[in-house]
Amino acid sequence: MLKGKTIVLAVTGSIAAYKIANLARMCKKLGADVQVLMTKNAVNFINPITFESLTGNKCPIDTFDRNFQYSVEHVALAKKADVVMIAPASANVIGKIANGIADDMLTTTVMACTCKKIVSPAMNHNMFHNPIVQDNIKKLASYGYEIIKPDNGMLANGDTGDGRMPDESVLLWYILRECAFEKDMTGKRVLVTAGATREPLDPVRFITNHSTGKMGYALAETAMLRGAEVTLVTAHTEIAPPPFVNVVRVTTAQEMYDEVTARFEKCDIVVKAAAVADYRPVRVADNKIKKSDGNMTIELERNPDILAELGKRKTHQFLCGFSMETENLVENSKGKLERKNLDMICANSLKTEGAGFGTDTNVVTIITQDSIAELPCLTKQETASRIFDEILKQM
Repeated sequence: MLKGKTIVLAVTGSIAAYKIANLARMCKKLGADVQVLMTKNAVNFINPITFESLTGNKCPIDTFDRNFQYSVEHVALAKKADVVMIAPASANVIGKIANGIADDMLTTTVMACTCKKIVSPAMNHNMFHNPIVQDNIKKLASYGYEIIKPDNGMLANGDTGDGRMPDESVLLWYILRECAFEKDMTGKRVLVTAGATREPLDPVRFITNHSTGKMGYALAETAMLRGAEVTLVTAHTEIAPPPFVNVVRVTTAQEMYDEVTARFEKCDIVVKAAAVADYRPVRVADNKIKKSDGNMTIELERNPDILAELGKRKTHQFLCGFSMETENLVENSKGKLERKNLDMICANSLKTEGAGFGTDTNVVTIITQDSIAELPCLTKQETASRIFDEILKQM
């Protein structure tokens, strides 16, 4: 996901510096060229050899180190960078950069970079809330630096408050959002549905299905990484939603219908990947669930057909649905495409290895009015990317 990208990690003097070793490893694993810069104070918390071993690159500290491959040409590294993350960012370095002080390898390189710069403050909460520090942070934000809000929790000195650097997985998301994909969906408003609806029988039991939400979440994640403004309407799933998206949680098909139709008019692209039950039990209060001879008889009523309703309301929106079939994959899916007035449908079969519920892969056939494209077995993230590639071609 980061292949061909140069990620500069600027590490300052903070106890949280140890987390950046794992962040460097994570970026490297995704294919990035990871360059780590350190201040002289940072080496008191973690050894540069750690970063050099993880990244395979020299970890410069002194601007005038004659053994460093870029010599004093800190501009050379700045030109290569796709994103710079200053993490942990101490009050000292925040103050230096905000006020134009460049007196070591880290600050000179950051000052020379023209790419996106992300700052993750990490310090004692009293220091963080010092008005001078807050003014410096605001000044950086006014210059286009992105500021990551610190976490609230136990700090290094035992105090509790905000000032903690977020976990490295959170930092990675900021890097991915910046440079994992070209921003070809900037300005697009995308709505994705995901997960399995639950239709209650009584306060304890419910009717549901095997959907895990993985495909829908991959679609929401991919659209976000490509620059779209994403709303994710999600029914039940056991996985965490991607960051930087507007998450709307629902339980039943009717709740999903209400949320999606309320937002539909303002969307540009709608992808319905949720597994919505066709039927729901008639309310128990109406005495429609009966028991006889040890058996339960459940009276059902039809849930609203979300895709069909959206197809009727469609004006400028691009509408994409999913079709899970066990036979006649293309024929049945094309029928749904036409009946529900869809622009595209992604069909897969429960009988195909690598497709179906609960897997990390999918095998999808993308069908429009004029074309049929069979994708190979791909990860769900790769499948999501191919789906949006096709949507953008069709729009």
